[in-house]
Amino acid sequence: MSILGRILSAPVLGPIQSVLWLARMVDDQARAEIYSEDKILGALAELELKLDLGELELADFEAQEEILLRRLKEAREARKNGQI
Repeated sequence: MSILGRILSAPVLGPIQSVLWLARMVDDQARAEIYSEDKILGALAELELKLDLGELELADFEAQEEILLRRLKEAREARKNGQI
């Protein structure tokens, strides 16, 4: 696109491009939060502590642990594949 075309389309395309940029930034932050190995490992440690303190039944522990371990596996695969 020529410079003149960019100048003339800026009032229309500028806000759209800004919204798309913001959406990409939010998506990147969400992925970083969801796939954070440190957060998942912290949640696993907290879960184990709750089990040790008797605040959690074994069945509940195992169900939540399975979910967190699945998330950890997905996070490691995503990091390996360059998705994060």
